[in-house]
Amino acid sequence: MQLNFNDESFRDDYSYKNSPGAIKRFPFPFAEDHYMYSVNIEPHTKGAQGSVYEFTFDVDEHYVSECLDKIITLDQDPGRYSALPHMMDAQWDFLELAMTSMANDYPEYFTLTKNGNVWTWENRPLDIMDTFTFGDASTLPSEPFEYMGRQMQGDFVLLDQRDGTLYSDAGIVTSQADWSLAFNTGMSWQEWHGPVPKVTELGVLDRALKYLLNLQVGNPVRRLNWTMTVNPRLDTSPENYPLWAIDRNKVNNETVGDLVNLRVELQSLFRLPRSNAIVFGVRCYLMSLKDITTYPRWAKRLHRVQKDLHPDLIEYKGMTSYHRYVIDWLAQFDDGEVLEYGSHPE
Repeated sequence: MQLNFNDESFRDDYSYKNSPGAIKRFPFPFAEDHYMYSVNIEPHTKGAQGSVYEFTFDVDEHYVSECLDKIITLDQDPGRYSALPHMMDAQWDFLELAMTSMANDYPEYFTLTKNGNVWTWENRPLDIMDTFTFGDASTLPSEPFEYMGRQMQGDFVLLDQRDGTLYSDAGIVTSQADWSLAFNTGMSWQEWHGPVPKVTELGVLDRALKYLLNLQVGNPVRRLNWTMTVNPRLDTSPENYPLWAIDRNKVNNETVGDLVNLRVELQSLFRLPRSNAIVFGVRCYLMSLKDITTYPRWAKRLHRVQKDLHPDLIEYKGMTSYHRYVIDWLAQFDDGEVLEYGSHPE
């Protein structure tokens, strides 16, 4: 598998771009003309060749630039990485899962060599090679969770299972959609998801928790979530709210197609074998409205979903100030054609 890694930025000049191939494989989240929160969990099994589901962790043309952006965010705010002391076994679980998966799925770019507990990891795109002793954190440049989390696209949270629920007891989070790791570390499942509208009254939260408490090793699951972001910015954290929220005021009838991005999260969950913790991965994909119109079927469906979206969800997702521009701009691409079920582009 040959990838051409983009030279791009997710801040400042926002030179982020999607190739035609990246647009085609974008995980468009809407299979119907209407949307409401649901559990929507499915097995994280191997998907079609070239899709974002093909491998355990998706690596694409944005890999190098996303990892560099993550380093910038962590350097500016080291608190974006946090791990409570009792999560060390889970950290090593995560490192093994990540290294093994990436080396198996992308041998052109990653190599893992084991000699007993002495492992050598090579990451060619980022020019990293380290030999370390598995289980001895002092032999790595940083804690194992941070070390590997810096080399992967997306955010990761380690969930400890105890007292009949899950606790977010470790995380490396630099591309979150307006939530704070520093605030959420140590929170229970119910506390973490409490602000999400409708999930409690619809029973979504309790059903998802019950499902995950029974998650088995070797049977990961996944789901898609979405929001919208002005400019292709990964770091839309509460800590940096003044840096990005003001951009919402730049959206108007002329700029909406370029500035507003559909932000889709591929969320995956894996039970870890030694610690019995769960790793929650959140991989972010960004696509401007203009790029979405590359496929007319997507533009039509997105218009219908947005036109029918519940006001509580519009407010929760921070779209209130520009949502009407989104609907009005997409309307020109919707001819009323009846669309079959499914999120495929055409």
